Amino acid sequence: MTRKRHWFWVLPVFLTVAVSSGAADAANKSKVDGATKRVERGAQQIGQGQIGPGFKEMFAGIGHTIVEGAKFSGENIKEFFASKK
Repeated sequence: MTRKRHWFWVLPVFLTVAVSSGAADAANKSKVDGATKRVERGAQQIGQGQIGPGFKEMFAGIGHTIVEGAKFSGENIKEFFASKK
């Protein structure tokens, strides 16, 4: 695996682990989980030979995972600092 491809797979995995390690009860992470499932569906399609639709689904899922993960993390950080007062 080349270094360029290595980082392509590390980013979604890192985001998923970072988001899941937060307080699960603090915020609703169902949107993050849905976006992560979308990445998995795209990867499965690629594995089945559906390259075009698979890449489209996977990249859309990665984008949604990043967006929803950032929202989820922001809510957790906000709740953390609100509880410190």
